[in-house]
Amino acid sequence: MLTREIDKTLYESYSDDIPAFLKNIYAARSVTESQLALSLPGLLKPNFDQLDVALNLLERAITENRRILIVGDFDADGATASAVAIKALRMMGTKFVDFLVPNRFEHGYGLSPEIVNEAKKEKDPDLIITVDNGISSIEGTSLARSLGIDVIITDHHLPPTILPDANAIINPNLKGCKFPSKNLAGVGVCFYLFSALKTHLEGLNYFEKHKISVPDLRELLDLVALGTVADVVRLDQNNRILISEGLKRIRQKRCSKGILAILELTKRPVESLQASDLGFSVAPRINAAGRLSDISQGISCLLSEDINDARRYAANLEKFNKERREEQNRMQDEALAIVAEQSIDESPFAIALFDESWHEGIVGIVAGKLKEDYQCPCVVFAKSGKLLKGSIRSISDVHIKDLLDLIDRENPTLIGKFGGHAMAAGLTINPENFEEFKEAFTGAITDHLEGKKPIIELLTDGKLDASEMTLNNAELLCDSAPWGQGFEEPIFYGDFEILEQRIVPLGSRLRLIHHVAERAVKGERFAEQADELVEAFRRLPLQLQEFNHLVERQIDVLGRGLVLALDRPVAMQVEQAKAYDRAHGIGHDRIGQGAGLVCFL
Repeated sequence: MLTREIDKTLYESYSDDIPAFLKNIYAARSVTESQLALSLPGLLKPNFDQLDVALNLLERAITENRRILIVGDFDADGATASAVAIKALRMMGTKFVDFLVPNRFEHGYGLSPEIVNEAKKEKDPDLIITVDNGISSIEGTSLARSLGIDVIITDHHLPPTILPDANAIINPNLKGCKFPSKNLAGVGVCFYLFSALKTHLEGLNYFEKHKISVPDLRELLDLVALGTVADVVRLDQNNRILISEGLKRIRQKRCSKGILAILELTKRPVESLQASDLGFSVAPRINAAGRLSDISQGISCLLSEDINDARRYAANLEKFNKERREEQNRMQDEALAIVAEQSIDESPFAIALFDESWHEGIVGIVAGKLKEDYQCPCVVFAKSGKLLKGSIRSISDVHIKDLLDLIDRENPTLIGKFGGHAMAAGLTINPENFEEFKEAFTGAITDHLEGKKPIIELLTDGKLDASEMTLNNAELLCDSAPWGQGFEEPIFYGDFEILEQRIVPLGSRLRLIHHVAERAVKGERFAEQADELVEAFRRLPLQLQEFNHLVERQIDVLGRGLVLALDRPVAMQVEQAKAYDRAHGIGHDRIGQGAGLVCFL
């Protein structure tokens, strides 16, 4: 366990407007005061390669009433990006705009030849705009162009060496692209394109000429926030602005009826919504449709203008999500059993698994679970037609897209298609090549790490003094959200005495006491502060460590002490702490399902 190092120079540079409690947290994350501003004027300006080409093409398509087709990805980022594109184009007076999403089981990923042929047959578009995909769709793009269909690719995935022959590509990760942030989600790239289009059309007096109200694209920020959170991109200042502004609109119920319907179904309070609620409650239900069936139901839910229609779509998404959970639990149990049976020498640096019965839409979740459990890159395969489709989740020490590039260069016939990011990627291989790929995968990672497994340390913000365990500080943490990758949630630690442990259906329930706080606050004041903190911690937007594994890692080391991490949502019960056996009963409605908990009293 390590404590974050505080940049003293940065700490001293903060103004007195920032409380000392937060100065420590910000300085430990190397965040300047200017980077804390989360207002819309602070958004980066659109500065993408080929943007002018894309804008001219869109202008022509709109003014000539050409048929525009949105082709998105089959996850929450792709669904929100599709909804943003359709809503933006409709707000700008586009008469012919529709969407088509690849079915992962029939068309494969991205703008494939299969989805292009279906698009031509069913929609006959003049212009295809990809959202959250397309950067690797060389064959599909060529086919579309040969059929007389213009193509604009909007994507954020890392580009291959050879790019598709699209009319225009909007991607911050293109080599030489001057847009400062490389961390936009697919929905973020899409939002930027249509924001630039609005400005472009205003300059042509388009809205005035056609008697169309100038669209307020801030109305789309709820969708941008949802997709950005769902894709777990790095939360630089730009992404934090997009999420923060989107959350404001949702809390005010000035948002998609679909988002409201899903929150209503999950009983999440809209007024106090946090980014974690989008990540844990809304996104999984939209993703479930894409994993098991067709993401179009998720898109239709987000596009619904009538709350009753949205509720019907949300109910269908809930059914998909329940089915997804059941299948996920089965696959995880089987995968963990396989790994447990393997010799430790078989895969000390990587895990590669395949089973005939596994569902291709869920392998990514299982890979992520294995990665968290074993702290090594993990790839899980499932049958997809005549091929195996795999999903990889990696650790910070292994840039998995670069590693796949290396494996592909050294083994040109081993991998079919692949693409992704530093921490996640997807690929296809022939079934007969599984063992060979497993060997190459493990070998490449072992060589990259020079035969030394990285030491995974829990990085914390240190101990909290009893004087810092206040309602005000808890609210400061809430107000400083959104937290996430690149702007990590604060984790504190302390010594606890375990008074009781018992097994409940969802995991373990502990009753603890924090000795520092118990000594500092006595009698009625102790009980009073406990009640305040319960309400405060319930609102914290933090979900960090899986509780059971944290206990397993720390309990032997600390003996009667225990390190716990902040989390949300936390179902805590803190009673008056006049007696040890009634002090601080703690439970959690997600124990055993990837969440953690904390109470510092």
